[in-house]
Amino acid sequence: MDIEAFRAWRPIDVDTHITEPADVWTSRVSKRFGKAVPHIVREDGADYWTIGDKRLYSPAAVTMAGFDGSPPDHRKGYDDIPASSFDAKARLAHMDVEGIHAQVLYPNIGGFGSAAYLQLGSPELALECLRAYNDFLVEWSSVDPARLIPVAALPFWDLAASVREVERVASIGHRGINLCMRPEDHGAKPLRDRHWDRLWSAIDETGLPVSFHIGGGDTSGVVDDRAGTGIRANMARFSTLLFVGNAHCIAEVIFGGVCHRFPKLRFVSVESGVGWLPGFLEAADWQWANMEVRKEHPEYDLRPSEYFRRQIYGCFWFERHGLEQMLALYPDNVLWETDFPHPTCQHPGLVNGLAERPAAYVERALAAQPDALKRKVLHDNAARLYGLGPAVA
Repeated sequence: MDIEAFRAWRPIDVDTHITEPADVWTSRVSKRFGKAVPHIVREDGADYWTIGDKRLYSPAAVTMAGFDGSPPDHRKGYDDIPASSFDAKARLAHMDVEGIHAQVLYPNIGGFGSAAYLQLGSPELALECLRAYNDFLVEWSSVDPARLIPVAALPFWDLAASVREVERVASIGHRGINLCMRPEDHGAKPLRDRHWDRLWSAIDETGLPVSFHIGGGDTSGVVDDRAGTGIRANMARFSTLLFVGNAHCIAEVIFGGVCHRFPKLRFVSVESGVGWLPGFLEAADWQWANMEVRKEHPEYDLRPSEYFRRQIYGCFWFERHGLEQMLALYPDNVLWETDFPHPTCQHPGLVNGLAERPAAYVERALAAQPDALKRKVLHDNAARLYGLGPAVA
């Protein structure tokens, strides 16, 4: 599929990341917090995000697009990573080259479920930094708000603050809410707890979808090689488990009755693939019947797979065989992504040549599918979810 044929579908890439510019927080957060505010320090020609005197990681570690190598190897910093990772105009130019109509935007340094803000120590500073990021993201997207789609972070550790932030971000242009997929890993209630009903209700009123991005729980194990597995093997093991780990949050909102109590809420399992979903949903339906859940909850009028079909979406970007079954069973619940510019993203020259340009991957992955289905997964499902205009003619 050439770029022009791909472009004609007006593809919506539902999971990309911003490599936050160096001044995101230093230019927006009160100076009274000093070095506690996330900032960039350059050491030996390399850039590192830093809090106080604690060095976190290099922005280049999460910006691998076009890098001919794999983690833990990476470039040094802002001088040699693609400008399209941190500059909005350059991002739009990159999208034009790849034939991508719109991209949905997620963070890096704040964490995929916002838990990294807890490292700041001060609840006041954590909230101010999170709100500063949400403001920045709207500003960044304002270069072309029809094509750059901001998704807001939430301070899940503070329910009242989360409700206020939902109301605020909905009013300033955010198109979705990114919520921690395992809040219990960070001392909060699990998603199935009624504690969250006040938040679900607030989000429901905005009509915004809720994203559960992989890696929103405890990710400390990604660099834990105490077993002697090897750093690369351990990272591959951990990353694979992150994909299927999103089964946890899907089970939480279905078995916890969230989908039943809030039938208009929509959830997105982000960067987790879709090939495992048919088997998971089949198991969920079987256990639902086997445990006779409706004896305990006669109000639950649907099976897990039916709640999923009504309210939950999955995203793909590297699969072949599992994708075919998912498309046959749940064509209205599948979204396409590239994960740009992360280590597993669709980008030529990445991961020792395993990745390919988005148009080339889509041509291979969807070759056997009818045009009507291609239209759904590349554009229409996402356009409906994020309010991005009518279906492609």
